[in-house]
Amino acid sequence: MIELTLVGAAVGAAAAAFAAAIGIGKIGRAMMESTARQPESAGNLRTGMIISAGMIEGAALFAIIVCALIVFR
Repeated sequence: MIELTLVGAAVGAAAAAFAAAIGIGKIGRAMMESTARQPESAGNLRTGMIISAGMIEGAALFAIIVCALIVFR
């Protein structure tokens, strides 16, 4: 049973990292498209992008910490 717990935690951590990478990639793509359309708004877009990326990274870090707690419980 412990092996399944470890596998589940590993899969959960990998899924969190993968989802964060996809989310940040989509934010970057949207930022590039928006900046190409309106270069003068790049500063405002960059601020929103950094805040959004930070929130996604925070959620992914929380998920990885939960997986680590499952492993080291």
